[in-house]
Amino acid sequence: MSPELPDYYFRVRENGAVVFRVDTQNRHRRIEMDQIAVVNIRNGEIKPQGERTLGEVDLDAIQHWMAERADLLARRDLDDIHRTVDHLNLTAHWANSKATDAQLEDITDRLLMAMHDLRTVLVRKKADRMAGKD
Repeated sequence: MSPELPDYYFRVRENGAVVFRVDTQNRHRRIEMDQIAVVNIRNGEIKPQGERTLGEVDLDAIQHWMAERADLLARRDLDDIHRTVDHLNLTAHWANSKATDAQLEDITDRLLMAMHDLRTVLVRKKADRMAGKD
């Protein structure tokens, strides 16, 4: 473990995090984590815990974490899409060279519907972008 701990710890949740203030300057020399807030990345809400009032330093640290977390999640989303393209290519290869008739029968309708839905969305979004350029 590094000799210097951060001032805050963010326990990641589905929509944000639980925020703890880290304290190592106590008489027992133990790491203590005091829950100070709950944050929601989607709506930007910061809820102090209990009767606590968050100071400017607390809010700055939380807002900085929220911005970094939103950026990380956006990068992950795009990476997931690139992986999906790879999976579609691998699926095409599998269907063409390895799949049995029974396997193809099992997945064809669901895969075709998902691909049709995706194609519809992509074509509509592309048309919207092209119309916006005019």
